[in-house]
Amino acid sequence: MSAFESIKQGLEEAKAFSKGQGADARVHEIAVPAIDVAEVRAATGLSQAEFARSIGVAKGTLLNWEHGRRSPTGPAQVLLALISKKPSVVQEFLK
Repeated sequence: MSAFESIKQGLEEAKAFSKGQGADARVHEIAVPAIDVAEVRAATGLSQAEFARSIGVAKGTLLNWEHGRRSPTGPAQVLLALISKKPSVVQEFLK
């Protein structure tokens, strides 16, 4: 199956699911815990600038997370949860 065919099939399945069709479709929900961003960063041994750069966010965003003005969501929250379990994960995979 080509990439185009795979994407087309996935879109057709999503369309059917949104209409209540496709009984085989499953939704997986994963609960991601709240993260203490400052604690996670400290475990990596990186400065705020280094850590922000390593996870692809602006330093200001990281500061807002660390000071509780905002909370990471979506992919950022998942990435931080992974880093909290294994602080070296980003450096290992992005070298």
